[in-house]
Amino acid sequence: QVQLVESGGGSVQAGGSLNLACAASGSGSSSRDMAWFRQAPEKGREGVAALWTGGYSGLIADSVKGRFTISRDSAQNTLFLQMKNLKPEDTALYYCALSTFGRASPPLRRDQYNYWGQGTQVTVSS
Repeated sequence: QVQLVESGGGSVQAGGSLNLACAASGSGSSSRDMAWFRQAPEKGREGVAALWTGGYSGLIADSVKGRFTISRDSAQNTLFLQMKNLKPEDTALYYCALSTFGRASPPLRRDQYNYWGQGTQVTVSS
């Protein structure tokens, strides 16, 4: 069973930075397409960034492009999301997701992933 555990959330002021991490464990969790999603209160879950296994470059949503970076440490089976120049509209619960279906395409669509973490809260104040 795959398990995903997020960490690194917190409260920052606008313009600040946070680094999220997602540790994947369990049988079948290695070398999988993974992604970050977020969900603000009373809004749907939005794909933020995705990273295919196999050396592909990441895909970043337009809403955070230029501010967020996704990366992976394959040896540690950990996914990262580096967030800079945070804005109040980035406030949300951030989830890590993993696909054991194969290639997640399109990579920022929620139904491409079948394992989810519990989420880590990011709050940005103005």
